[in-house]
Amino acid sequence: MAASVRLRPVREDDLPMLQRFLTEPGLIGLDWAGFRDAQEPVRRYAADGYLGAENSRLIVETGPPDPDAEQEHAAAGFVGWHAAGFGVARFWEIGIALLPEWRGQGIGWRAQALLCDYLFTHTPAERIQAGTHPENTAEQRSLEKAGFRREGVLRSVEFRAGRWRDGWLYSRLRNDPAPRISGDVPPT
Repeated sequence: MAASVRLRPVREDDLPMLQRFLTEPGLIGLDWAGFRDAQEPVRRYAADGYLGAENSRLIVETGPPDPDAEQEHAAAGFVGWHAAGFGVARFWEIGIALLPEWRGQGIGWRAQALLCDYLFTHTPAERIQAGTHPENTAEQRSLEKAGFRREGVLRSVEFRAGRWRDGWLYSRLRNDPAPRISGDVPPT
């Protein structure tokens, strides 16, 4: 039986993990954009606990298959979202970063599906979108399992490793079928 997945707000003891994503080359995979300010997570946490009106983060936790078990859950990474669009046509763009030891276990797609459920429950957004790299087939499968559909190619959307690169855009609409993710605990 697969481990349970749940989302929760960032806590102070999560800050070292968030700092690692800014200072360890390759930890974040293809999204590594060079060294960043390692104190930014501390400042952001102090400002709003990573729960802002325009962008936010939640920690992805994994634990025993029974989500009500007394065993400890481990922080596997984080999901984030930020507002995009204009006027009444606002929507969310989401992303995920998992520590390498938690990848390839079905945690990512379930965390992204839980995040969509959370955003569709607590905001009036009609659309949630996510982008990925054409070579990131694992994330493409993850998004599709989380109920997203590929919409197309964004040409020269990202500067990475010394050159401009294309990206792939996925979306999930409020009325699209949600995947079944039994045993996982949606955030409230």
